[in-house]
Amino acid sequence: MQAMRLAFGIKVWLGLVVLALLLGGCDRALAPKETVRLNLYQQWQLQPGDQLQGHAVLGGLGDISIQLNGQALYAPFAGQARQDDRQCLVFSSPDVPAYLFRLCGLSDRRLGEHPQGAVIGKAAVVHIATLRRQPDGKWAIVEPSKPILERFLTKS
Repeated sequence: MQAMRLAFGIKVWLGLVVLALLLGGCDRALAPKETVRLNLYQQWQLQPGDQLQGHAVLGGLGDISIQLNGQALYAPFAGQARQDDRQCLVFSSPDVPAYLFRLCGLSDRRLGEHPQGAVIGKAAVVHIATLRRQPDGKWAIVEPSKPILERFLTKS
């Protein structure tokens, strides 16, 4: 019974995500060199970019950490990679206009416009947060979609 409720809940959530993607609007595109300042809905004590005893915090609550062992991370859609104000990369795409992806821990970052499948950086470990625009203009960290995370890991 509980498994059925969980499956129903997942289906409803996926349906809402698809609806949001279809109804989402595009904002003006920012210049690739323009630093992105994310106004987050949630505020936690530690954020990526903070320091603890001289060590950089790379991820935080809501991030998914993936071990890449120096391998590449790819653009899941045609879109734009920009630097944020906390030393992470922010990826946006008109294909998913209501969402941003914050990528922390990347080396060899490639800012600017990218076709789908282009390398946007490499990492030993990448920390990915999915952000959804709220009605008040702030960004909320939401649970990432497994298929979208998989697109970051393949050159397709």
